Amino acid sequence: MPAHANPAQMDLRPVGYVIGLLVAVLGAAMLVPLMVDLAEGRGHWPVFLQSCFITVLAGGAIALSCQSGVREGLTIQQTFLLTTSVWVALPLFGALPFVLGETDARTVDAVFEAMSGLTTTGATVFEGLDDLPKGLLIWRAILQWLGGIGIIVVAMVFLPELRVGGMQIFKSESFDTLGKILPRAGQIATQISGLYVAFTLICAMTYLGFGMNAFDASAHAMTTISTGGFANYDASFGVFAGPLEYIAALFMILAALPFVRYVQLINGNPVALWRDPQVRGFVKTIAVLVIVLIIMLEEGVHLGYEQAVREALFNVTSIISGTGYASVDYMKWGSFAVALFFFIGLIGGCAGSTACSVKVFRYQLLFASIRAQLRRIRSPHGIFTPRYAGKPVTEEVLASVMTFFMFFVLTLGVVAVALSMTGLDFVTAVSGAATALGNIGPGLGDIIGPSGNFASLNDTAKWILTLAMLVGRLELMVVYVIFTLKFWRA
Repeated sequence: MPAHANPAQMDLRPVGYVIGLLVAVLGAAMLVPLMVDLAEGRGHWPVFLQSCFITVLAGGAIALSCQSGVREGLTIQQTFLLTTSVWVALPLFGALPFVLGETDARTVDAVFEAMSGLTTTGATVFEGLDDLPKGLLIWRAILQWLGGIGIIVVAMVFLPELRVGGMQIFKSESFDTLGKILPRAGQIATQISGLYVAFTLICAMTYLGFGMNAFDASAHAMTTISTGGFANYDASFGVFAGPLEYIAALFMILAALPFVRYVQLINGNPVALWRDPQVRGFVKTIAVLVIVLIIMLEEGVHLGYEQAVREALFNVTSIISGTGYASVDYMKWGSFAVALFFFIGLIGGCAGSTACSVKVFRYQLLFASIRAQLRRIRSPHGIFTPRYAGKPVTEEVLASVMTFFMFFVLTLGVVAVALSMTGLDFVTAVSGAATALGNIGPGLGDIIGPSGNFASLNDTAKWILTLAMLVGRLELMVVYVIFTLKFWRA
């Protein structure tokens, strides 16, 4: 991917070719819900046949028309454009089954649902999930599952190359994410894909063994490993109260850890996972939050010990990983719990996982920078350099992280204000902005809280949230940079 390319005019054909292929693959994936519907006998399968035909035809036509421009590498310009365009094109085609299907969704609702799926946000505008055709339910799960593996690829391949939000820390030699023990990049990608499939199958079999039926186990395994959170029921994961909550929490944590560390494990490095500062920070954060919430639930809400442990572990893990399942209406737990869930949703999981939001490593870099600055104030003549994983962090990385935080907060404020201008109350507007930008799932309040959904929001609010989901999933700057004049003049 040559960073030095500087053409007078950007060649869009390589971008179009990749998008066309991915759209065609998405269309082929629609055959799965088609077969599910045939097995159920609801007569809904023609919807997926039509959607498949339209999507494969459109994707194939785009790829063929752009094939002449294919070459081995992409310029930085083309990479930025491709990364954003893929997440715009796929939801548009992924929405077709919702428009043509039994939901008879309007365009805004269908695109919202598809964007929420592919960005693994998990916010939904559909009511009556319990009665929807299984083909549509499994399609929602497939969207999230594809989005999960897609974002791992973006986080490993594109974001470090684009130097977005401090992700270049995983590209430089001193912070080589892959390490010397691993094989070639193509093999690494194959191993990660294999692990993703393996985790999904293991999760599904575990769900099945603990009481889920085969369909629910398959769908929820896909939305658990993708940390997406789409459920087959209006009550979300609440219909599976009990041991299944522990199982879900375990797999949500596993999915929120960097997949490349699992690759290192199977390639002979048994300590790779725990040596990663992200992993240690993420697990310790969950442990502290769960303990605090258990105490609050026992003392303030008067839950029994086992229920307090189970509900605290499940819901903390669900929100901090950005999965967005809900097993109870935690709005009834009081203002402390509400505030806690709002802020932990802005933490997120590890880079290189399916998790979303700000990411643990950025907070670690932020705190390292603050500590170094405080030491400089105490000892003006000393030299103090922020360190990560025992190695010094460059000023470029720190500046990139600080820029990310600034733009995240600024974008959060702009989206919240925009939502409030559509008539939403303060809690709904702020939590809606946070849950969309952080790709978390449920918001707060009676409307979009854990016991509600986004169906009753006005069309303008839904479009704003759809755009926020896209911006948040692609780490903000990837989207913003293509709207600068200099980007198109380069």
